[in-house]
Amino acid sequence: MFQSKNIDSELLLKWSKLLKYDFFRIYSQHLILYSPPYSVDFNFSSRETGLPTFRKNIYTKEIIEFMLELIKNGSKTRQQIIKEYNIPRTTLYIWIKKYETS
Repeated sequence: MFQSKNIDSELLLKWSKLLKYDFFRIYSQHLILYSPPYSVDFNFSSRETGLPTFRKNIYTKEIIEFMLELIKNGSKTRQQIIKEYNIPRTTLYIWIKKYETS
């Protein structure tokens, strides 16, 4: 199973419970980081249809720490992070100011 390319989600859930580790978080964070930005033509009528709306803050603490570590190590510049991960400039600067450990 370790070397297989695919694993059934039910089996992965069993392993997650057995090992007490959330393997699904890896994939959900990957989807958040690399998902395309929403379309300008996106219809915001989800409130009318009764479908669930997503919360504004989609960045987990692990993602924030990862981005700040890239800057701290010098692996990526602030502009590279903004461009590659589509993180708003103001959001990144707020993180730097808020989580700065001096």
